[in-house]
Amino acid sequence: MELKRVVVTGLGALTPIGNTKDEYWEGLISGKSGAAPITYYDTEKFKTKFACELKNFTVTDFIDRKESRKMDKFAQYAMVAADEAILDSKLDLETVNKLRVGVIWGAGIGGLETFQQEVLNFAAGDGTPRFNPFFIPKMIADIAPGNISIKHGFMGPNYTTVSACASSANAMFDALNSIRLGHCDVVVTGGSEAAVTIAGMGGFNAMHALSTRNESPETASRPFDGTRDGFVLGEGAGALILEEYEHAKARGAKIYAECIGGGLSSDAYHMTAPHPDGIGVIAVMKNCLENAGLKPEDVDHINTHGTSTPLGDVAELKAISEVFGSHAKNININSTKSMTGHLLGAAGAIEAISVILAMEHGIVPPTINHTTVDENIDPELNLTLNKAQKRDVKVAMSNTFGFGGHNACVIFKKID
Repeated sequence: MELKRVVVTGLGALTPIGNTKDEYWEGLISGKSGAAPITYYDTEKFKTKFACELKNFTVTDFIDRKESRKMDKFAQYAMVAADEAILDSKLDLETVNKLRVGVIWGAGIGGLETFQQEVLNFAAGDGTPRFNPFFIPKMIADIAPGNISIKHGFMGPNYTTVSACASSANAMFDALNSIRLGHCDVVVTGGSEAAVTIAGMGGFNAMHALSTRNESPETASRPFDGTRDGFVLGEGAGALILEEYEHAKARGAKIYAECIGGGLSSDAYHMTAPHPDGIGVIAVMKNCLENAGLKPEDVDHINTHGTSTPLGDVAELKAISEVFGSHAKNININSTKSMTGHLLGAAGAIEAISVILAMEHGIVPPTINHTTVDENIDPELNLTLNKAQKRDVKVAMSNTFGFGGHNACVIFKKID
C-alpha cells in the first residue's frame, strides 16, 4: 500500500510568549522569556512562586461566557488554538467532507483546575456531595477534541492521546498515520494544558522537578546551562492542521511543510527519570528517521525536549551525539522551553510549530538564559545559545518525552 503524503496547512498557538502563531514566533526569535511571578493564587507558602502563565488573555474574547463556563481552561485553550489553525488553513467548512475530518488531541493532565476546585468545595462543605453537573465533562482529558468537533461538525476520528509530556507529539503521529493510511483527508491535531494551579505546582514541587529560582524567574528556564535546577511550568495550546497533500493542492491551500515521519519508544527504566544513557531517546530518533526514510545527515535542526533539568538535558544531548555522530555538530539544536517554559501535554505541539516556522523564515530560535558551561555537554554541539541564528532549514525534528518513559518524535521537511 502506498502511503499518502501529509502536509501542514494551518497553525494556531496560544503561549506564554504570544497569543497567536505570529506573536509566538516574534517572541521566539526575539528571545522573550514567558516566566514571571504567578498571578492565579497566593504563592507565599510554595517553594516555586513563578511560572509561564498566559498574558493578556481573556477567554470571553473568543468563547461565549456561558459556553466558556462549561470548559476547563485546558479545553478553552484548545478551542482558541484550534480555531486559529482552522482559520489559517482557509479550509472551507461548508464544502469539506466532515466525515473525513478528524480531531486528534494531546493532553497530559486535562482538567486539573476543575478537579481541584470541586474537591476543595466538597471538603469545605458539610459532607453533602454537591458537585457541579459539568464537573466530569469539564475534567476529562478527551473533552478538548470533543468540543472542537462539536463546534465544527467534524465526524472523523476523535480522541485524546495521554502520554504525559509526549501527549501532543503522540497525537501528531497518530494524525499523520490516519491521513497516510487513507482514513482521513484532514486532521486537527495538537495539544493543550492548564496546570498552573495549586495542585499542579505543589505536586511538581514535591517531586523536586521545578526550578526554585524565585529571585530571577525570567532566567530560571535555562536548558543546557551548568546551573539549571529544574523546569518552569507553562500553559497554553498549539494546533496544527494536517492534510493529505493532493487534497490540499486541489483547494490551493498554503503549505507550510510536509510531515514526513514520526517515532515512538519507551525508556522502560523509571517513573520520572530518563535513562542516563538515553537508550529510549536513541531508539525514538532512529525510529523517526527510519519512518521518514531519512539519513542522520539529512537533519538540519532539532528542537529538543530540553526541559532544563540536570539529568534530562545531558541524556538527550548524549543520545543526539550517538544517533547523528559527527553530523551532530552541524545541526542547530535548541530548546524553546527556555522561553515558553514546559507546557507538558502541549509541548510537542508548540515545539512542532516552532520548527515549521523556522523552516518558513530561515531562522532558528535561540536557547536563552545560558551563562555557564556544563562540562558534561559536548562543547562542539551548536545549541543556538542566547541569540537566534539564520539557517536554511530543510529538515527539522522535534523531540518530546514524558514521565513514564514515553518518547515521541516527529519530523518535517520543506515541501518539494
